Amino acid sequence: MGWRPEIAEAIEGMPGVEWVEAVAENLCAGHLPESLVRLRARGVTVVPHGVSLGLGGAERPEEGRLRALAERVEALGAPLVTEHIAFVRAGGALTATAALEAGHLLPVPRTRDALDVLCENVRIAQDALPVPLAVENIAALLAWPGEEMTEGQFLYDLVDRTGVRLLIDVANLHTNHVNRGEDPARALAELPVEAIAYVHVAGGHERDGVWHDTHAHPVPAAVLDLLTALTSRTAPPGVLLERDDNFPDPAELRGELAAIRDAVSRGSLARTRTETLAAVRPTPARNTTTTASPSPTPADSPSPTATPDPVQEPHPAPDTSTRRRLALVQTALLSALTAGTPAPEGFDRARLAVQARALAAKRAGVVAKVAPELPEILGEKYRPAFLAYATARPLRGGYRQDALDFAERLLEEGEFGTPLAHFTTPRTRRLVRRWWLDRSGPAPRTPSRLARTVRALTGR
Repeated sequence: MGWRPEIAEAIEGMPGVEWVEAVAENLCAGHLPESLVRLRARGVTVVPHGVSLGLGGAERPEEGRLRALAERVEALGAPLVTEHIAFVRAGGALTATAALEAGHLLPVPRTRDALDVLCENVRIAQDALPVPLAVENIAALLAWPGEEMTEGQFLYDLVDRTGVRLLIDVANLHTNHVNRGEDPARALAELPVEAIAYVHVAGGHERDGVWHDTHAHPVPAAVLDLLTALTSRTAPPGVLLERDDNFPDPAELRGELAAIRDAVSRGSLARTRTETLAAVRPTPARNTTTTASPSPTPADSPSPTATPDPVQEPHPAPDTSTRRRLALVQTALLSALTAGTPAPEGFDRARLAVQARALAAKRAGVVAKVAPELPEILGEKYRPAFLAYATARPLRGGYRQDALDFAERLLEEGEFGTPLAHFTTPRTRRLVRRWWLDRSGPAPRTPSRLARTVRALTGR
């Protein structure tokens, strides 16, 4: 089960949970949540799951982020650490433009250039981390034009060249099937299944023909069927349910875990039957009258399910020009999604608009969590006000800074040609100003004893 603070108590009370996964960036190595401390004391393994390295980005992984991830691995005593095949930021030195943050996992183009950069970034991460690394395939709302490989081929080459392990998310395979028309059966057939570290399962929902991988809805039957198809080919070391929002009661979570176990059992039974039939099927007699050399057997030929050999690495590290080419296309895409610049050539503009709205909505949700006072002050006007702000202000300094910038813009009149003043009243502006002053200085203001007494007596 994916550990989240909102369901920590429920997870602790679930029988049969042998391991959990926690978002690495939400943990402090020196102050682990008490729930995780108790789980570890019971022998439950905790795997840190990173979301911000940006291994698929044009830049090399930042040393500070790698160091912080390694610290969390050590603090948890984890046997493995996981991240995503995605880019999360673009711009900066390689493009001589302002650095942009996506606040979300965006797909890497399946091209030779992108694969070269990803392979070197994975090797850099592997060298910096104290335990093996596994990388996850992501869900996407849009497709890159001019891709040169299928998802299965891209993952196979990545494993072949780096020896990295895979975290396969079958819910993401389903998402890419609905949104990009990709065949999940083909992806499963092309995967190097021996490299699978574990499997993710999650829910989502479809709206206007687009599947949104929300991690906030029940796991659909189509995703469970993909899990059965995968486990009919191999026995993954573990399967994990992700739930990030709209948390149900513990009984419903236990029901979802039971459905996942059933899907795995069906796959295991199918695999056993296949192996049994293969074992009892008679072998055709070899024709000994011919002197011609026999055709290569499947064992003699390259197989998409053969264990990749990372030692055979004929590819040199990508040069600066390769990284710059990747940086330019990723920056153009991210700028279109977050700053309203023209859509890059070859992209589906309607799908880009869907992705841009999804990024802004997720950003509004995260800011509401890190700064819950703002939606309390603004009420029902919080979301439209934030979305109006986000269309003109890309994410650049993280979500806490984003909350401060949003509050500052609310206090200004008609910024960026989109008036935000009509979302506030004099009273809400006073409350926003007080909130902003409390957090924008070097230290929060501490009310005097007199001020605390007056506030207690008058409620003001």
